[in-house]
Amino acid sequence: MSVDKARRVIDQIRGRSYAETLMILELMPYRACYPIFKLIYSAAANARKNKKLNKASLIISKAEVNKGITLKKLKPRARGRSYLLKKPTCHITIVLRDINHFDEYDKYLESLSPQKVITSLAIRSRGRRRELLCGRFREKHQIKTFLYTIGLI
Repeated sequence: MSVDKARRVIDQIRGRSYAETLMILELMPYRACYPIFKLIYSAAANARKNKKLNKASLIISKAEVNKGITLKKLKPRARGRSYLLKKPTCHITIVLRDINHFDEYDKYLESLSPQKVITSLAIRSRGRRRELLCGRFREKHQIKTFLYTIGLI
């Protein structure tokens, strides 16, 4: 399937919970839904078996579609000619996270004293690069590393 057809589906499920994602994929009328459904179902099964995580607490933290190779075939045509058929492919990446990571971050922010609380935090997208705009606080590197681990920057 082409990148655009897969991105149309991936954009609808990014950031949602596991159960909500499965419901959305079952009801969407696109052909790209079934392979993505199988991929998410398999990723959740791997998380449950290998990492001992609960499926109900999983969310899709990162979902991206990248262009793959283009398969080329020759189709015979009239008078000994041929026509080149191009079949685009794509690479789909899904990252599932446990919702408890976000709860731990909220508890960490609550445990900070009022001097260490963030005054302003915003993520601005500039082209392909994302910037983290922070106000005044002491532990800037800890906030940045956490946001990096959860996939926001």
